[in-house]
Amino acid sequence: MSAVIETSGLGKSYGAHLAVESLDLEVGRGDVFGLLGPNGAGKTTTIRMLTTLLAPTVGSAHVCGYDIATNAREVRRRIGYVMQTVPYRGLLTGREWVEIEASLYHVPRSDVRRRAEEALEAVGLVVDADRRWTEYSGGMRKRLDLACGLLHSPEVLVLDEPTLGLDVQSRHRVWDYVREQRDRGATILLATNYLDEADRLCNKVAIIDRGVVVVEGSPAELKRAVGADLVQIKTDNAERLRAVVGGEPWIKDIVMADSGNLHLYVEDASLALPAVMRIGLEQGVGLEQMTYSQPTLDDVFLLHTGRELRESENAS
Repeated sequence: MSAVIETSGLGKSYGAHLAVESLDLEVGRGDVFGLLGPNGAGKTTTIRMLTTLLAPTVGSAHVCGYDIATNAREVRRRIGYVMQTVPYRGLLTGREWVEIEASLYHVPRSDVRRRAEEALEAVGLVVDADRRWTEYSGGMRKRLDLACGLLHSPEVLVLDEPTLGLDVQSRHRVWDYVREQRDRGATILLATNYLDEADRLCNKVAIIDRGVVVVEGSPAELKRAVGADLVQIKTDNAERLRAVVGGEPWIKDIVMADSGNLHLYVEDASLALPAVMRIGLEQGVGLEQMTYSQPTLDDVFLLHTGRELRESENAS
């Protein structure tokens, strides 16, 4: 599988602040590749560099074989980019905006109406195409942006938080759209901080924290690498409980989450739960709540960074 996106030591700094640090990525043809991380992790900065909107401070990157610095025009011809925030589109209708975007993408004048209709149909907006943009819901506005990104049948579709702020129904429509583009052979770079989105759509993910890739692989591989059941404990004395269970042979790892909850990675949760209850009772540590589950991408993030992705996102 040939690489469609390649970066080598790619970085961006703003004075003393390092937004992205020495990023090495390889996205294969036909991949749905997820950049997963909390707000402020460097996802949008990375995307803006790859779409030629931001010059890197160090390193290099190629998209469809073209250098983003020296062949920016060729890169832009081959990508569709849907930004994180929906731009204000005034009083024009959805159809009018798609046709304007088609002209900006240098679609031949004779093909503009046909391409616009196809793009609107792909995202389910044909019925509402002649309504003003100001009458659109948030989900419809996002789908209009997706239609604009699809107009020139790009080799690479870049989506920055495509479902941010959308309701459940609209999110699932966007997911269906992403799958359709994958099935037609497009390579998709998807930045998100939604764990379920990355898990459902991406065949590969890179988890980014503070501008650095901390781990990379398929969602299934990353979760298997955790290699343990997860027991989450809410207690009135997490440090004490951590000390007294830390030496038990069935404990594989212990992490104190930002929430103050204790995360125990154990060989068998069915054996660990009664053992923790017994130890807590013996040591006088109150156990307020205990749950167990199979590893998720949030557990992968927690193990590699010591922080929970959901809570990092909420705090940023």
